[in-house]
Amino acid sequence: MRRVIETMREHLGDELTIDDMARTAMFSKFHFSRVFRQVTGISPGRFLSALRLQEAKRLLLSTSLSVADISIQVGYSSVGTFSSRFKSCVGLAPTTYRQHGGFAPLILTSGRNDGEETRLTTVQGKIWAPTTGQCGLIFVGLFPTCIPQGPPVRCTVLRRPGPYVLERVPQGTWHLLAHSVAPGNEKIISSLGRDPSLYVGSYGPITVRRDVVVKPADVQLRPMGTLDPPVLLALLDVRLVALNSVAS
Repeated sequence: MRRVIETMREHLGDELTIDDMARTAMFSKFHFSRVFRQVTGISPGRFLSALRLQEAKRLLLSTSLSVADISIQVGYSSVGTFSSRFKSCVGLAPTTYRQHGGFAPLILTSGRNDGEETRLTTVQGKIWAPTTGQCGLIFVGLFPTCIPQGPPVRCTVLRRPGPYVLERVPQGTWHLLAHSVAPGNEKIISSLGRDPSLYVGSYGPITVRRDVVVKPADVQLRPMGTLDPPVLLALLDVRLVALNSVAS
């Protein structure tokens, strides 16, 4: 699976089919798709799409290429489709992402609510620090899939490892995803997209149903690995968080 993912990274601008990936893995395509999903949590196609957007993030910050040129370089035939997909996953339009230096001034939730207060519940637990290294601000969010992309259903930001609480969580099946960047490495992560200073963790899926108490969801942060889906959601601007803390 690692060999397939490296092949994806080397051919982001090419048309890479499931058959091509299965041949690289030396599996039948049906067995390959099943194993890939078991290992990464998502399908090969979705993983490839995430890698393409991750590379687009890097190119927007490290080059002067136009958005149109970048869209072609990462495998999109339509700049409109690329821009729409980028904004829905990263949270900012490509040009805005570049203007903000890869950071989001704030992270909005999807606002999903089934309209009945009695059906909303609380998801809580504890975020454990990585066994090696030091993490900074910790983003914790609930997402429909195991890729941290698009607006989370509910989210919070912790200043340090410890307890978290996500209130008013609607019914559904969610993945709890957390990520953090080592202090002082925010710019590096924004530029490269893949670095041992980026820590990730997950729990789930979590099924929220009426009249069912959700057990605590604890997450252990660890250095991001090759098999982890990219963090597509734009990093929160730690400078603004610090200023808002002082103001409050």
